[in-house]
Amino acid sequence: MACTAGQVIRCKAAVAWEAGKPLVIEEVEVAPPQANEVRMKILYTALCHTDVYFWEAKGQNPLFPRIYGHEAGGIVESVGEGVTDLKPGDHVLPVFTGECKDCAHCKSEESNMCDLLRINTDRGVMLNDGKSRFSINGKPIYHFVGTSTFSEYTVVHVGCVAKINPLAPLDKVCVLSCGISTGLGATLNVAKPSKGSTVAIFGLGAVGLAAAEGARIAGASRIIGVDLNSNRFKEAKKFGVTEFVNPKDHKKPVQEVIAEITNGGVDRSVECTGNVDAMISAFECVHDGWGIAVLVGVPHKDAVFKTHPMNLLNERTLKGTFFGNYKPRSDLPSVVEKYMTKELEVEKFITHSVPFSEINKAFEYMLKGEGIRCIIRMEE
Repeated sequence: MACTAGQVIRCKAAVAWEAGKPLVIEEVEVAPPQANEVRMKILYTALCHTDVYFWEAKGQNPLFPRIYGHEAGGIVESVGEGVTDLKPGDHVLPVFTGECKDCAHCKSEESNMCDLLRINTDRGVMLNDGKSRFSINGKPIYHFVGTSTFSEYTVVHVGCVAKINPLAPLDKVCVLSCGISTGLGATLNVAKPSKGSTVAIFGLGAVGLAAAEGARIAGASRIIGVDLNSNRFKEAKKFGVTEFVNPKDHKKPVQEVIAEITNGGVDRSVECTGNVDAMISAFECVHDGWGIAVLVGVPHKDAVFKTHPMNLLNERTLKGTFFGNYKPRSDLPSVVEKYMTKELEVEKFITHSVPFSEINKAFEYMLKGEGIRCIIRMEE
């Protein structure tokens, strides 16, 4: 791949020209990486609900034409000036958030919310010069969350690239660059359930199932899945969920149901829906004295969280998390190693696979609520 360094690369990309319309496979030009940037060849990418949300223009500011995609695995093709810890041929995961290693957040052991590279869904250009690296006939095509992996080649800030074990299969570990790590880390890094403890997981989508997987790894004795869709319960057993509660089946608030079946509440809860009522339930269902609730889902911008202050005074703890508290460059390699040592099972998250030419099928699966993760193979 070195022969293409410094040159514009022509390749295929799935371009979203307007909200909610099928993506179109186009030939795009991908400019070389500038200072502190990496150009990579994407081999596998997955579809995450966040891509669909912004493609439908339900997010902040609709920006088109755009290349979506942020959950992927690939190989470094070339690097820009100032990039020293990556070289062509390295196996990498691009990540929607970053780690500059210089700001107060990156230097803190408690935070992963990098000042420079924290997720920005509105920005469609590179930080270096405020321009896009993608174009068609001279017309710029916008980036998405700094990754834009629905392209055979993409350019990413070096702080948003995690170098991983080259023996790790990219068609599997690509899903660790977003949702799976978010849920897993929410449990292992933030909730931190002890062996034998009880954990409630609100929302059994990909992130919630990953949170359950974290509880399984931690050795929780009871993992209670909470979801409005009872069809999800059978699949959730594969991720360690031991029992299920559908709030629609009960006349009383679900937090009261959980408190009853756990003798006062669960030790830990992880909320993965973004629904503010579920967030309140997740907090109020933990045991007083030691219970910890972790919020993962992103709520509606006008949502308000309400609970009685006594719930806090009675020594319940409410926490939030972003990307499972993982620092992308420092921590993701070790998450990949959990998979390599068979501590973490990734295959069960992958329910579909399609060639790049059929990327719109992945959107159909997501919109119909079929499966968990669909892998898009960039090379036919």
